[in-house]
Amino acid sequence: MDGLSLTREVVAGIDIGGTKCSMVLGYEENSGIKIIGKRSFLTDSCKSWEDTLNRITFYIEELLSENGNCRLTAAGISCGGPLDIEKGLILTPPNLPGWDKVPIIKYFQKRLNVKTVLQNDANACALAEWRYGAGKGCRNMVFLTFGTGFGAGLILNGRLYSGTNGMAGEVGHIRMKKNGPLGHGKQGSLEGFCSGGGIARLAKIKVLKKLKNGANVEFCPTPEMTESLDAKMVAEAAVKGDPTAKEIFTISGHYLGMGLALLIDILNPERIVIGSIFARSYSLLWPEAKKAIMAEALDISRDVCKVLPSALGDEIGDYAALSVALYED
Repeated sequence: MDGLSLTREVVAGIDIGGTKCSMVLGYEENSGIKIIGKRSFLTDSCKSWEDTLNRITFYIEELLSENGNCRLTAAGISCGGPLDIEKGLILTPPNLPGWDKVPIIKYFQKRLNVKTVLQNDANACALAEWRYGAGKGCRNMVFLTFGTGFGAGLILNGRLYSGTNGMAGEVGHIRMKKNGPLGHGKQGSLEGFCSGGGIARLAKIKVLKKLKNGANVEFCPTPEMTESLDAKMVAEAAVKGDPTAKEIFTISGHYLGMGLALLIDILNPERIVIGSIFARSYSLLWPEAKKAIMAEALDISRDVCKVLPSALGDEIGDYAALSVALYED
């Protein structure tokens, strides 16, 4: 391509999170995505959702200016739910206080003057892994977030499946045990056992019980320290061989496997791709998860399904937002 005479068609990806917002420009190339520019900022550095969207627009326009001979053709937005995808609204996500019925599609279509598509973050990540990552080449795939929360994006018969009103895939809400750590507003839910916050709460329960019984917990020696526990601290201790930390990941892995067995039996996927904590702590979670799958799932369905960690790593948020822009149903 002669960069002086030809215009490159690009799409924008907008990843809106409770911690940060990212904007990327890219295009599809050789069955992959080429990212040509990126900006990000802390979400709480903005006073309102209007301020946030204005800043996103400014950075996209700045990226377009920096990458001359580019023409924006579409924009994709990845955001945590709940959303009204049909109406293009963000509906008060718990990690975005004050974002109540935000007309985000209308806003960006007016400001950027291109087709704009909205998807929840699990669906967006499912599209990315399906088209460019660990799910590439299959027709039936489940993507599981396993990060701050635990949700699913579903690719069924070669298409993204969102459900009747965009709420398909809320598997983190399934109750796995009557009593257990809180997740997705429910005690003992799959998200309660299989998310960053869930593992932290499970760790607090287990550590307090052991300390009360006079046991020593090296990575958290006092009750006061349980308030600052997080999944990363527990994982680091488990890798070093701490028995309490290993027990916590054994429990998480068991309930993960139970949840995967349900998905295998109900959806009969070719692949289940799991991101974030699972990808980083595969050796801690998979052995127990595999045992549960072997015990619970139908053999004929289990044998055609591969469970894989995310292939896109830390860039999955960028790929996800761009994939929403590039996806044609």
